[in-house]
Amino acid sequence: MKILLVEDDKTIAAGLEYSLQQEGYLLTLCYNIADGKKALVGQRFDLCLFDLTLPDGSGYDLCKLAREKWDIPIIILTACDEEVNVVMGLEMGADDYITKPFRIRELIARIKTVLRRYSKETGAKNIIELENLRINTLDAKVYKNGQELYLTALEYRLLLTFANNEGQVLTRNQLLEGIWDIAGDFVNDNTLTVYIKRLRDKLEDDPQNPTIIKTVRGLGYKAGE
Repeated sequence: MKILLVEDDKTIAAGLEYSLQQEGYLLTLCYNIADGKKALVGQRFDLCLFDLTLPDGSGYDLCKLAREKWDIPIIILTACDEEVNVVMGLEMGADDYITKPFRIRELIARIKTVLRRYSKETGAKNIIELENLRINTLDAKVYKNGQELYLTALEYRLLLTFANNEGQVLTRNQLLEGIWDIAGDFVNDNTLTVYIKRLRDKLEDDPQNPTIIKTVRGLGYKAGE
């Protein structure tokens, strides 16, 4: 789960960065409008946290850009809870706001609530993109550069496990849990090694130097960044 945080107070930003990473979120941190805009244009996030008062402009501008670019939830961070500021933020596309100073547990609760609401409103994610792959979960088909790939049930389930946890390191046990007993097959640690090799052979341009499913020495594997 990727979060973009734009906050110019470096003390607050550092505390939020640490706390959100402890919760398992992948955080991109920016300190101003310019860097925030570059991040928004360069990649997709699952949620944005924007401070309203920034050194080179207003967080309202980021709200507007994020809403135009992506359909993702936005929470604004404000030092002032005056109605005009809150209303303007919501009109610009924010989904919620929290007033400084705030407890980190309260912010995390707000994040989870907004993400749950978005999940219910938008429904299950039918298309997942990973590098040059496109996974259609409605018909369980996988495409590489527009060409359909033919995967076994286990290979597909393994790929889906990686895609749903893009950027996160997954241990072998976590991967085994993701594909355990699919289609009645018994899966053990040796079988996992075989299926990762088969999957790389089908997905990677150069299976000996994988860029989609990477080995993290001593920890496990990860897909993407």
